[in-house]
Amino acid sequence: MTHSPTLPKETEIIQRIDRFPKWGLSITSMITLGLGMLFIQYDIFNINVSFVQTCLQIVDGCTGNTSDQFIGLPVFVSLLGYGVGALTLGPLSDRFGRHKLLIVAMLITGLGSLYSALSMDYTNFVISRLITGIGVGADLAIINVYISEVAPRRKRARYTSVMFIMASLGSALGIWLGLFLTTPMAPWPQGLPVALASESFNTGWRWVYAIGAILALISIFLRVALPESPRWLIDNNLQDKARAVIDDMEQRATKQHPLLPVEVVVAPDTSVTSSGRRAMTELFTSPLYLRRLIVLSAAWTLGYLTIYAFSGALTTVLVRQGYTVGEAGIVSAIGLFGFIAAAVVARLVVERLERRNWMIIGAAISVVGALLVATGDGTPALVLLGALVLFFGQNIWVPAQYALTAESFPTRFRTTAYALADSIGHAGGGLGVFLLVGLLAPLPMTASMLGLVSFLVLGALVNLMAPKTRNKTLEEISQ
Repeated sequence: MTHSPTLPKETEIIQRIDRFPKWGLSITSMITLGLGMLFIQYDIFNINVSFVQTCLQIVDGCTGNTSDQFIGLPVFVSLLGYGVGALTLGPLSDRFGRHKLLIVAMLITGLGSLYSALSMDYTNFVISRLITGIGVGADLAIINVYISEVAPRRKRARYTSVMFIMASLGSALGIWLGLFLTTPMAPWPQGLPVALASESFNTGWRWVYAIGAILALISIFLRVALPESPRWLIDNNLQDKARAVIDDMEQRATKQHPLLPVEVVVAPDTSVTSSGRRAMTELFTSPLYLRRLIVLSAAWTLGYLTIYAFSGALTTVLVRQGYTVGEAGIVSAIGLFGFIAAAVVARLVVERLERRNWMIIGAAISVVGALLVATGDGTPALVLLGALVLFFGQNIWVPAQYALTAESFPTRFRTTAYALADSIGHAGGGLGVFLLVGLLAPLPMTASMLGLVSFLVLGALVNLMAPKTRNKTLEEISQ
């Protein structure tokens, strides 16, 4: 493609990405990024079922019925680590590139998982969750920014949803491995008929985290081959390298269909290149971007509070309500199929509505699911159906929100801003779980379930103030 004298060189290069008829990176690149998303959700969910056994092994005085009193701290510290990782490594990716920091983030994550597997007491386990959270938080921010920067504008949320399918498989892997390795054998649906936990095998929870470390090692090797984000290259005056990356992407994307016609031409703003402290200063002194940051941070905080309450502590909440560990684990495990269904459905329909509208749809569905779980006591089929609906609703909006957050800020501090919004959300959601799960779990079932879902409803209302980004170029959104 020859350079047009009527367009800035940077505009011409960026414009080619948005004209791709499909994803321009290799299938291996998609698998590599997807494996990162799989690990993120695996880390979030692997504590859910397995923590009861962890608690019995390393916490003095812990019993199955009191494990909910101890789960709040590791969940909170892990989510706090998400914020620390996003705020430290996220801005570094704006300065040094997405590729390098993707490798660093996964290295930290793998070391944290290995530390969890080797922890001999509660204090070390909590510290290990903090380290893992640092890596996962950075990874979540950088992956979603990277996808937004390499995907064509008409399909940014769709490809984010493809990654979210991998994330849903990671959550299922975390739950089902927990059931298999850390709960006693029991007839269905009271438990898993092939579960391994017994008096002679009571350290299955260590294998749950060791498997996470193995996944991280595989992911690190795969990430070495990823190309740098061409938008980051252009923003750092590396146009020749960006053109080489886009030439390769274009060759793949146009094998079956030609480039789409030009519809929107907006020149990227290369007048300011911000990183680190300068990026923070610009973000906080711009009324437009500061408002977006506040809205998205509040929406994520409220949404994460509901998500992590159920993903990290649903099993312990149900045990408090009288379920056995096996029964509660089965409810969580079956609910995860709703998560997978949400990811698949999101890929098919996410581009049909504005990103910000999906959160209110998810909140409404989640309320229905919570009511089914709360009122289905004594009717296993109803409880399991409720879990499916609940996990579907609380996840259907997430890929759209990932895309919305990354799209709402300019390239020069996109990861910094995403990291701030996401880390504030994680820390707020983690603090809420730490403070609220123990308070709400002893309440009647309906009050407990609806109390946790209500935060997602509030977040959905706040999210309606976010910008409209659907089918717009990243440069157009940030003008």
